[in-house]
Amino acid sequence: MIRRREFITLISGAVVGWPFAAHAQRPVLPVIGFLDLRSPDTVMDRLRGFRQGLKETGYVEGENVAIEYRFAENQSARLRELATELVRRQVSVIVTGGPTPTRAAKAATTEIPIIFLVSDDAVRLGLVTSISRPDENLTGINIFNAELATKRLELLRVLVPSIKQVAVIVNSTEAQLTERQLKDVEAAARVMGMQTRSHNADTSSEINLTFEKLGRERPDAVFVGASPFLNGRRVQLTQLAAYHRLPATYAFRDFVEAGGLMSYGSNIVDAFRQAGVYAGRILKGAKPSDLPVVQSSKFELVINAETARMLGLTLPPSLLALAHEVIE
Repeated sequence: MIRRREFITLISGAVVGWPFAAHAQRPVLPVIGFLDLRSPDTVMDRLRGFRQGLKETGYVEGENVAIEYRFAENQSARLRELATELVRRQVSVIVTGGPTPTRAAKAATTEIPIIFLVSDDAVRLGLVTSISRPDENLTGINIFNAELATKRLELLRVLVPSIKQVAVIVNSTEAQLTERQLKDVEAAARVMGMQTRSHNADTSSEINLTFEKLGRERPDAVFVGASPFLNGRRVQLTQLAAYHRLPATYAFRDFVEAGGLMSYGSNIVDAFRQAGVYAGRILKGAKPSDLPVVQSSKFELVINAETARMLGLTLPPSLLALAHEVIE
């Protein structure tokens, strides 16, 4: 028979041991910080690609890695605060989508590795000094979409041969991206005998006002620049282009999936998969300087045939032969 004092001692010992047992069963997981300008619903496909890359390196969210998400909801002023939150959280690595979130993360930490995904040369953007051997705590993926502006305009010309006037919609908050794209589009347009007129659209209201103006001016086509903000407003942009019956070209396929006419650019989901692979490698001990900036090599032309018919456009066989996908 166990005496009362022995019983209390036995129970006390067991209680003291419980937290240690629970701790042993639930080890502390490494944490990835994910920082993006947009809202969660606009990047779901990209997150799937990112998680796939993590899985390829042996990490599954909720099982052996945790992810802290920070979305600025298209309010760039919030990015610095959100980046600081991730640093305070002591995440193991920060993943950023676009130059502005990357700069916010870079300003917040010089120690935590940062994996960026940008649309232009990372050296030109001032993020790293070397592509092959990044310095400091940054590396990532260049999806080249800002550098494909000329090709996008050429493909639009194939679909709409009569183009003379092109409206170019850009996001001025991404100053370097905007400058590069405008320079390339204007140069290509001159060679093809076109005229361009640029329009800044930095808010949802400015997008509406821009299309009101385009509805009056009636350009022959619209060129939507590559930027995280404009991508986050893709439904608004494609709906307004359809309402005003304006043929438009975009940088990402999800514009076309939302009803846009055509896109040419990197396979964005695969680019985020590569970011996931890099995040996994850093969790395994790699340093950013060990991981060269990836130059995206998967490009795709996507066309929405239904939108083309709505605009009264006939898809030429030469363009169909180049298309990776035609959405019916």
